[in-house]
This record gives sequence, C-alpha cells and structure tokens, in this order.
Amino acid sequence: MIQLKTMLNCIDNSGAAIVECVNVMKMKRHAKIGDRIIVVVQKQRNFGPESGPGASVSTSAANKVRRGDLRHAVVVRTAKKLQRPDGSVVKFDDNACVLINKAGEPIGTRLNGVVGTELRKMKWSKILSLAPMHL
Repeated sequence: MIQLKTMLNCIDNSGAAIVECVNVMKMKRHAKIGDRIIVVVQKQRNFGPESGPGASVSTSAANKVRRGDLRHAVVVRTAKKLQRPDGSVVKFDDNACVLINKAGEPIGTRLNGVVGTELRKMKWSKILSLAPMHL
C-alpha cells in the first residue's frame, strides 16, 4: 500500500535512488502493484567514480532526473501482502517503483530487481520486458 509520503526505491537507471510519493492517480487512497503514482526524487544515484565534482558533464549525461523533480512512476513491488486469484500470497522486502514519462514509457533503459507479475494484466508489458525476472 503506497500512499502520501511513502518512500520507495527506484529500480531503474534513470538516476533516482529514492523517491517519495506525493499523489496516487485515479483518485485512490493507496496504490498497489501496477498503479500509477506521482513522485518527487529525494536522492540521486551516483554512477561510479567518474561522476565526481570535477566531472559534472558525465553526471548530467548519466542522470536523466535530478533531485526535486516531479515524475510519474509505476509501483512494481510492495511490502504489503497481496493475494492473487489462484490463492497464493506474495510479499516483497521493500517498496519499489519505475519512473515513466507522461506517455507511459520507462525513462530508464534497465531495471535491476524483481517486479510483480500483476503488471501484465495492467498492460505494463514494456516494464516486464526490461525486468530481469518477474515473480
């Protein structure tokens, strides 16, 4: 259950590490796997030693988002238990999301980590194809 002020890990290579939920789309109280939310980037990811203070050109090229940016995202993992129609219950260790643009395509080109299979029925097949594994 993702709601206002929930902190999530960003699992793509867009440049964000931790984001905070500021709005759940479609007038819901909380978001589940596959729901669209609006987030603010709280912490940026640093890409190796070449992105230090002296090499600001490579930092801007690697990071597609900056701290404080408002972006759309899709929830791909939740720590809350979720019961599937076949009776199985799935629960992840953390809350995670993938940043997307307004059209619905992922901003990053890679995902690191497992995503929920519920994305398939929500028509997020592009995110499923980028993910290394879906559970």
